[in-house]
Amino acid sequence: MSSQPSPVRSRRRVGPQRVAVTRATSAVGSALASALASGGERVVGLDQRSGTAGDVDWRLTDITSPSVVGALGDIDALVHLAYDADLEAALAEQPSTRRARLIREVQTLTTAAAAAGVAHLVVVTSAMVYGAREDNPVPLPEDSPLRADDTEGIVADLVEVEELLQVARQVHPGLLVTSVRPAALVGPGLDTMVSRHFEAPRLLTLRGRVPAWQFCHVEDLATAVSVVVREELADAVAVGAWGSLTQDEVEEISGLRRVELSPASAEGAAERLHRLGVIPVPSSDLAYVSFPWVVAPTALSQHGWYPAYDNSTCLSILLETVRGRHAVMARRVERRDAAIGAAGAASAAVAVAATAAIMRRRRKRG
Repeated sequence: MSSQPSPVRSRRRVGPQRVAVTRATSAVGSALASALASGGERVVGLDQRSGTAGDVDWRLTDITSPSVVGALGDIDALVHLAYDADLEAALAEQPSTRRARLIREVQTLTTAAAAAGVAHLVVVTSAMVYGAREDNPVPLPEDSPLRADDTEGIVADLVEVEELLQVARQVHPGLLVTSVRPAALVGPGLDTMVSRHFEAPRLLTLRGRVPAWQFCHVEDLATAVSVVVREELADAVAVGAWGSLTQDEVEEISGLRRVELSPASAEGAAERLHRLGVIPVPSSDLAYVSFPWVVAPTALSQHGWYPAYDNSTCLSILLETVRGRHAVMARRVERRDAAIGAAGAASAAVAVAATAAIMRRRRKRG
């Protein structure tokens, strides 16, 4: 993986700024726009349709078109949502098409921002780009290398975005570029591989692996981006509730029981089902519910930011938002159609194996 940005630095701007937000009609974009407006910034929404967020000047534009430069002429800072926590929409797009679109968006916005004289480009990706690994320190420093193993899927897309941002820092030295990397996002209207993990009747665990669960409420992400813009923080900024939850704590809070499989069984089933086209997520996504990828929001805390939601509260909110939903093979289904051991998007890859394990246990008890 390429070299990482240098440690976070700040060059604070005095007074309100005109801040443009892409995908401002999405659940995450609306939260960001509202937080920036509440903080006194003049917010411009860049989208293909107008949204409902208040105090937003809507400019309808295609962010993949060079003509977007016309919408950036008076913009001080541009916030781009490379990751908007909408798994349903992401999976509806062909993987190659999605990757090409994300690359085109970043390349176009970077060039347009530099050409229009925008001072600061802020791009929201995910802490998943650090990779979920057994030897990850808990927490990961913000300048940790990107060690995601994914070669396909949403995480791999975001790693590609991060690589392009590193190039942009070199090609456009006059443009301040910041990567904002939130932990697992929760909040109304959000749909992620982690949220779907909790749509299952039982939680998948892999024998011998020890996950650490960290969350980030969308409102905390919004206030964090507001600080990044106001303080002009550069390079990589992590966002999330401080600390993490153990698997036992997650099960106690959620009231969900676990189903445990061997890593070889789970990953083998995942790989086969993905290769056959049964599931749209790669087997490498299992790492994000198996190994830690906890981050420390150090740079933000140094500038007075503190999350309003702790991990326990975030998990409770996530459980409430997924109530009544059921995911099998990464696709939403009606309750009557849901297999008893089906897991969510992150664990859907082993739904068949998980169901078999549960049924074997039942037969033994019976």
